[in-house]
Amino acid sequence: MKGKALAFFLALTFLSCGTDSRHFKFDGRFKHLNQGEFYVYSPDGGLDGLDTIKVESGRFAFEMPCSRPCILMLVFPNFSEQPIFAEPGKSVSVKGDASHLKEMEVTGTKDNELMNKFRQQIANASPPDTRKYASLFVEDHPNSPVGLHIVSKYFMQSEPNYQEAKRLLGLMTLDASNYFNHLKQAAANLSKASTHGKLPSFKENDMEGNPVGSNTLAAAKVGVVTLWSSWSYESMSMQRELKNLKRKWGSQLQVVGVCVDGSKQEAQKVIDRDTIPWANLCDGDMMMGKVVQTLGLASIPDNIITHNGKIVAHGLNIQQMKEKVEELLAH
Repeated sequence: MKGKALAFFLALTFLSCGTDSRHFKFDGRFKHLNQGEFYVYSPDGGLDGLDTIKVESGRFAFEMPCSRPCILMLVFPNFSEQPIFAEPGKSVSVKGDASHLKEMEVTGTKDNELMNKFRQQIANASPPDTRKYASLFVEDHPNSPVGLHIVSKYFMQSEPNYQEAKRLLGLMTLDASNYFNHLKQAAANLSKASTHGKLPSFKENDMEGNPVGSNTLAAAKVGVVTLWSSWSYESMSMQRELKNLKRKWGSQLQVVGVCVDGSKQEAQKVIDRDTIPWANLCDGDMMMGKVVQTLGLASIPDNIITHNGKIVAHGLNIQQMKEKVEELLAH
């Protein structure tokens, strides 16, 4: 134990000395969390797969190779997520209270401090005001990658507004990246789909090697595409609810799962453990996967509901999804 403590102390000492131009690092401290762990992943491919960060005596540290600016998402024990904006050669400090994670502050770079100010602005705002502030932020800071996170979270996830997402992304002057292009294409596809009701076409082999695609969903009265990850409690709860619905409605309900785990082997373990009965896709590319991008899936969890092959809902929470499926199948 003393050896581990010494190693952790040395790691913190090393990290506090700065980093080179090919790496990014952050370290920090959480009140009311003496020991534990949380996860970190990158929706734009800046980090390969999912990593675990250990908390010892309230402190933690993380360093990664970094050749370009990217977004990191911290996933906490309560399954809330907070972004950190990484840049080559930079280091930032994280301060927070484990009982009030929404008040977390990240200092050390301009973009992270912009995110702090936005969090403070919306701390007590109503949902309509939050979205108003989100639009204003992107309009005022069109060259900041913070805007990508804000558009994804507030206009492409819960209660999505794809037309506004498309407008805001069109204002942004960032250098083109895979993630930026993904969000722009997703907003364009889904703003059109939400108007015309057509699910973007896709066809891939599932994890068993069988072909699955948009035609699979169109063949059933109600179809559900569900985006999930083994480390997202909410997405696993959605899987369990879908299993209940599938048992009740049988072939009238068709489900296709899209897993964004970085490891196909780990995804298969979860599928086997939970006896998930429908086809699942997992290419190991996480949020940058081909089907994820084609369908414009933007959060974990996420979903698209179809009725007789036409999109009728997207981005519902568990209760909303259950009620919508029941409503469609009962008539």
